[in-house]
This record gives sequence, C-alpha cells and structure tokens, in this order.
Amino acid sequence: MNLPNKLTIVRMVLTPVFLIVFMAPFIPYHYFFGLLVYAAGCITDFLDGKIARKYNLITTFGKLADPVADKMLTTAALLALMDAGYCSLYIVFIVLTREFAVTSVRLAASAQGVVIPANIWGKLKTVSQMVSTILIMLLIALKEAAIIGDAFPLGTVSAVLLWITAVLAVISGIIYIKDGVKVIDFSK
Repeated sequence: MNLPNKLTIVRMVLTPVFLIVFMAPFIPYHYFFGLLVYAAGCITDFLDGKIARKYNLITTFGKLADPVADKMLTTAALLALMDAGYCSLYIVFIVLTREFAVTSVRLAASAQGVVIPANIWGKLKTVSQMVSTILIMLLIALKEAAIIGDAFPLGTVSAVLLWITAVLAVISGIIYIKDGVKVIDFSK
C-alpha cells in the first residue's frame, strides 16, 4: 500500500477520534482538541492528493477511498457542529443527499469498470466544507476559552459559511450526476 492510500486510511481512523474528542465535554478544551484532530485529518487529505499526483501514485483504491474518507470526516464535522448548535439540519440533509447521490453514481460506474474521479466542483465543495468547519470550530474553541464573548455572531457566521458549502454541494452533485449519466449504461 502506498503512502497516499495510507494517509487516506489515517483520515478514516481520525474521524471517530475527532468526533469523540469534540463531543466530550468532560475533556477540558474539547473543542480545541477536536479541532486539532479534525485539522490533522484535513491535512492528510491535502497531502495524499499532492503526493499521489507528484509521484504518480494514483490508484483505483485511492480514487474511490479518498472521497469516502473525505465524506466520513466532513460529515462527522457537520454532525458535531449540529450537536453543538452551529449547523442546521437542512445543511446536513443537503450535503448528505449530495454525498449519497454522488456515491451511488460512482458505484454504478465502478460496477461497469468506469472510475469517476473527483472533479473541480467536488474539490471546491470539500475545501469549502473543510475550511468553513475549521473556522467555525476555531471560533467555538475561542468562545469555550472565553476569548470571544457571546456578542460575537457565531451562529450567523456559521450559517453563512455552511450555506456556501451547501450551495457548492448542490452544484457539484448536479455535475457528478450529469457526468455519470454519460458513462453509465442503464440497461445493465
């Protein structure tokens, strides 16, 4: 197994660790430590793709597992933020619906021997989601440490950032489905 694929697996393992730490109020500064674990997972996403492309280590496993690892990590972040009161159920629903639809298209294509890799819109959605959730988690951690007060519009900032992600999720989902329809033989 090559390094990019190992990093993808590390991201999958970090996901439940992040969720446990972030949602453990008995751990002092749990939001901050959860943010660190989440950020480490996000860094593995950046590194695995960069290494795979630079050293031509792109594999079918990586093309399929990398987006799954991303979905695991980013979905865990949305669920954690929803539990903390900073993410709307509607945003989670939109993003998860997109993820299930895209995964279904990818699986159908894969069953027919076609791999649909991530496209620029999917990457923009993932980057937007990771950057937004990191920023929101940082603000929550700063609030937990009493560095920012209750007057700071954390709920509004969170909503704006996550709705941008939701819009990108819809756009990228439509593009994936449109591309998938072109390569999938629906008669099989």
